Amino acid sequence: MSKQKINKTYQQINDKIRSGDVVVVTAEEMIDIVRDEGAVDAANHVDVVTTGTFAPMCSSGAFINFGHSVPTIKASKVWLNNVPAYAALAAVDCYIGATEPCEDDPLNKVYPGEFNYGGGHVIQDLVDGRRVHLKATAYGTSCYPNRMIEKEVTLRTLPQAVLCNPRNGYQNYNCAVNLTDKIIYTYMGVLKPKAGNANYCSAGQLSPLFNDPYYMTIGLGTRIFLGGAQGYVTWHGTQHKPGVKRSRKGIPLVPGGTLWVMGDLKKMKSEWLKGVSILGYGCSLAVGLGIPIPILNEKMAQYTAISDEQIFTQIVDYGNDYPNGISRSLGRVSYAELKSGHIKLNGQWVQAVPLSSYVKAREIAETLKKWILNGSFLLGEPQFTLPR
Repeated sequence: MSKQKINKTYQQINDKIRSGDVVVVTAEEMIDIVRDEGAVDAANHVDVVTTGTFAPMCSSGAFINFGHSVPTIKASKVWLNNVPAYAALAAVDCYIGATEPCEDDPLNKVYPGEFNYGGGHVIQDLVDGRRVHLKATAYGTSCYPNRMIEKEVTLRTLPQAVLCNPRNGYQNYNCAVNLTDKIIYTYMGVLKPKAGNANYCSAGQLSPLFNDPYYMTIGLGTRIFLGGAQGYVTWHGTQHKPGVKRSRKGIPLVPGGTLWVMGDLKKMKSEWLKGVSILGYGCSLAVGLGIPIPILNEKMAQYTAISDEQIFTQIVDYGNDYPNGISRSLGRVSYAELKSGHIKLNGQWVQAVPLSSYVKAREIAETLKKWILNGSFLLGEPQFTLPR
């Protein structure tokens, strides 16, 4: 076994990508490699580890420029397929959030509400190439006299459309249960009474921030898989909490780091951006996200060898504790236990249900691996890494 310390650079790895000599494996594959070869030999052999996750990510949306009209307009209110968009940006710019429901949605007046269409569905329709009805109203000015426009738009006819997600890729999240006597409807899905089910939302060992727990290689300018195209990490996400309690492996035991990501919506695919309706809660957008982790040294090799057995999260009561701001853990559970389909809580077996798709996460990691191997995806060296 090699004892030599490994110290690679982004330029060296990108040169290997260009020459076709790069070695890329997924985070799943890296677990066995480090176990069999050790971290030093694995770092010497492997150049990049790919990760992936696919799940509802509510803090998502798109900046859209819908083009000037004749006469010109300074839009003050905008709707896309009757879903309100935020227009207080500039004359014909708006931002549509994934969780914004349709204007005439009954919401939870008929409980539980179905939330059949919202901002996430508009984004999916645009990426699908469907026509979207745009309506904009204004108060009129000398330079922008028009007070209303209506037109059909497609992603192709829009001058610009940028996916901009302020909080994606959560580094760990709660396992949700409901200890009350009645069914409840949450962003973690439907929770049956008396802990009838336990819902969780993470790809575990494939999830990006589990494979770089201290953000050594992730930051401003990191190139990523986003919505089926190349995107970028542009900042740390909202609610980024790097200082939370961690395991011996450095993995946060509660919700930790987050990512702010952006990319060209015109290049994305609806397979990786899906409008989501969450019964009794609202609308969202399922986002496909993957990050390549450069193996710069043996420490990064060790980090990317993390397995579901070594990743833990907290079980939280969403029936009473969560809505009342009570910080209490009902127990700690590993992702290996969650993925087995059942966990033990208070001596009882409880069905574990994922909101994220591990199958899709694996496909993202494999796709990113292929992009790097065929030379179409180079690593983006961050200008600075995320706050730790």
